[in-house]
Amino acid sequence: MGRSDACLMVAAVQMVSTPRVADNLAAAERLLELAADSGARLVVLPEYFALISADAREKVRLRERFGAGPLQEWLARQAARLGIWLVGGTVPLEADVPDKVRNACLVHAPDGRCVARYDKIHLFGLRHGEEVYDEGETIEPGEAVVTVDIEGWTVGLSICYDLRFPELYRAMGLVDLIVLPAAFTWTTGRAHWEVLLRARAIENQCYVLAAAQGGRHEAGRRTWGDSLLVDPWGEVRVRLAEGEGVVRGTLQRARIDEIRARLPAWRHRREKEFIRSVCA
Repeated sequence: MGRSDACLMVAAVQMVSTPRVADNLAAAERLLELAADSGARLVVLPEYFALISADAREKVRLRERFGAGPLQEWLARQAARLGIWLVGGTVPLEADVPDKVRNACLVHAPDGRCVARYDKIHLFGLRHGEEVYDEGETIEPGEAVVTVDIEGWTVGLSICYDLRFPELYRAMGLVDLIVLPAAFTWTTGRAHWEVLLRARAIENQCYVLAAAQGGRHEAGRRTWGDSLLVDPWGEVRVRLAEGEGVVRGTLQRARIDEIRARLPAWRHRREKEFIRSVCA
């Protein structure tokens, strides 16, 4: 690789989104400015950055046609205004099923163009005492694995619950960075968030940048937070426990090359040679 892509400064925005879209966009704009002013070239917003409501169907009423709509226009405008690569957390887009949405992660280039779209494949469901979630009631799952080139860095797109499915990340191939906009619950985040993020970084020998919702929401939900950057050896480089803010770090090409040379796990893979043995 050339010197131009030897390093890339990245940032994750952490929010505590409300049921009011205008308030959330104002907060996100302020945090994006902080990230851009710090020198970040790539900035990731959390899942549901524009809305977290007690009414799960509110996001269906907010849905947009891909390529047009207030939220997409806002993302394009922020990317162009700040001159950054902007990973737009998630935006509710029209689905094939009329009363559902696609929970879509959109990537906008520094000129405002949308250059990639990933629709969340794995839909969260949880029954834990009085905590009950079922994203399948309002969300239609995506089907395609998506990577995008950002200034010479191969970036894999994923969203929140996807983190629990390592086969998704293997299907991306060899990537330099995995981004994960998320809204992990406090219950699941406390138990599994960090260990899963570090595992994805270790097994794929790449950086992982997670932008989370983090705090007590007006809608009554509590999200875990802990937005962070993990390096290819599984070390947490920077984090923010809870509340609004920005975490920033630098990707180093030499670090990826060092880890992959030291422990060439990708070359050691033999998954196509597995033989399944079934015992009675």
